Amino acid sequence: MRRLLPTLAVLVVALGGAAGAAGASGPVFTIVPSTPTMAPLASAETPNSSGGLVLPPAYLARRESAGLPFPVLQGLWQKAGATYGIPWQVLAAINKVESNFGRNMGPSSAGAIGWMQFMPSTWQRWGMDANGDGVADPWNPDDAIFAAARYLAAAGGRTDISRGVFAYNHAQWYVDEILGLARLYGQNGFDIPFTYDRLQVNLQAAEKAIATQNRAVVSATVEERRLARRTRALYAKADAAPMLTNRLALEKRAFQIGTKQVAAAASVAAAKRKLKAAEKALEKARSSTLTSSFTPSGASLLAAPLYQGDYVFPVGGGASLVSVGHHHHDYPAADIAAPEGSPLYALTDGFIVDAWHMPSGSCGIGLTMRAAVDGRLWTYCHMSYEEPGIQAGRAVSAGQPVGLVGQTGHATGPHLHLQLHPASSYPQVEPWFEAFAGSAFRWQDAPTMDVGPVFEVVDGGSAPPSDDPAVIMFTAERS
Repeated sequence: MRRLLPTLAVLVVALGGAAGAAGASGPVFTIVPSTPTMAPLASAETPNSSGGLVLPPAYLARRESAGLPFPVLQGLWQKAGATYGIPWQVLAAINKVESNFGRNMGPSSAGAIGWMQFMPSTWQRWGMDANGDGVADPWNPDDAIFAAARYLAAAGGRTDISRGVFAYNHAQWYVDEILGLARLYGQNGFDIPFTYDRLQVNLQAAEKAIATQNRAVVSATVEERRLARRTRALYAKADAAPMLTNRLALEKRAFQIGTKQVAAAASVAAAKRKLKAAEKALEKARSSTLTSSFTPSGASLLAAPLYQGDYVFPVGGGASLVSVGHHHHDYPAADIAAPEGSPLYALTDGFIVDAWHMPSGSCGIGLTMRAAVDGRLWTYCHMSYEEPGIQAGRAVSAGQPVGLVGQTGHATGPHLHLQLHPASSYPQVEPWFEAFAGSAFRWQDAPTMDVGPVFEVVDGGSAPPSDDPAVIMFTAERS
């Protein structure tokens, strides 16, 4: 990084009688420090000229990041926001949603890169060198966060922040999610973004551990059962063998396979012990997030259940992570895409008709429940893990955890396969399902419909504090 040498201002003071009494003669030079002069930052009114941006070599290639200490990251949001007139909470929310605070910097499936997930063409117009190292690097947090603030300002975010955020990602669900997080981050002090981040990291790690460990249990169990079947078959053949030599050979082979079965059974027991420990860790992580998931934005961030009347959307994670198409590929069903390990919930009050904790056929791990509200049957498929308490005959309540998203059975990727029995209609056309569009999920094959204005700029000097959760109050704070 270039370092600017401080200029030294020299003040010449002519000393009179008092100074002369001290033995001084002639002028005295006093060094007065001055603030280094930095080049002005890029304008939000005018984009970069074509070819005018100095880019780092191979800037489109993937890079890893160790992240930044939270105080440093927060300082960047505040400075960039103050520079371009954008609330720092909005920059924090975009940083969280776009790259998870620098943990997932892409390139994305669409080609977005870096700390704030700029498309390369957008970066060439609005990227900037904020740290003074001579290049505009989207993988550098200083450059990326300042460029995001510049872009939001250029899109009108100084006076209409929802317009600026919409320009960042042309989807109303995205505006809702960013401004919801900004509202959350604006409450109760500067540490809120990082408090929620720690809770989310711990919860996701516990869910991932459960999914991974249950996979080990399933694999070990399948192998133990295979060996058990083989052992039984060999002993059955031995019993039916007419010749002693054949019987002895078969019994010997059965004994050898049986020894492997005993070892496999020990592996199953060890895997189940580890799974039990992982389940306790998940329970602890869930308990720590309980009071933090009461607000809608907190619930989405922590993948807590979202409610609409008698129903809960069955997959947690919110519209930035969860998506669904209007139609299944060959019969009425909903394939709800979400990251593996995302939590699954009972979609309404009811009871479990059937549950299978080991993969079965094309469905994999799953369950069937009967809804108390109308008596209809719903089936969940492709789960990576099913809660131990989900057993046939058990009652469940709306929002109760039932398992985790996976890809067991015949699945091409992690998702929940949800369908009615009989499969007479698509779940997506259910009013309760559609009501979650833009909050619990986004449509894959059509724009998610706008739900109306989500942000209005008011005069902060005259507007009184509001208890209305739809109003986001930002205050100017200096670190």
